[in-house]
Amino acid sequence: MSRPVRNLLIILVIVVFLPLLFFKSCVIYNPKAKNCEIVTAKIIALRAGPTYDIQFKTHKGKTYYINRGIESGLNLDSLNAKVLNKTVTLHLPKMIYGPSKHIAQLAIEDHILYTEFDN
Repeated sequence: MSRPVRNLLIILVIVVFLPLLFFKSCVIYNPKAKNCEIVTAKIIALRAGPTYDIQFKTHKGKTYYINRGIESGLNLDSLNAKVLNKTVTLHLPKMIYGPSKHIAQLAIEDHILYTEFDN
């Protein structure tokens, strides 16, 4: 293989395949409990977000979300009554850059309010 062809292949890998690999690693699908970071936080506010997400704001100023939570049948008023000013446990999928803000499971004590995990 000639040097220009080899250099072109190296550039192609760097420009095309590495970004694809990175972006694929940022997609959350079928999360597993063993691949999540567990965070406990006090919820101080929640609201409907874009694309029917439900966003949760913690006492530390961080925001997490349930992707398409409203479309999934979750009720904002009911969740508000259950989690506002309470400490919850969140399962956040681990990504290449650290934990996601995507909530894979939401629980209060031993009561699971929402989960994406297979039973």
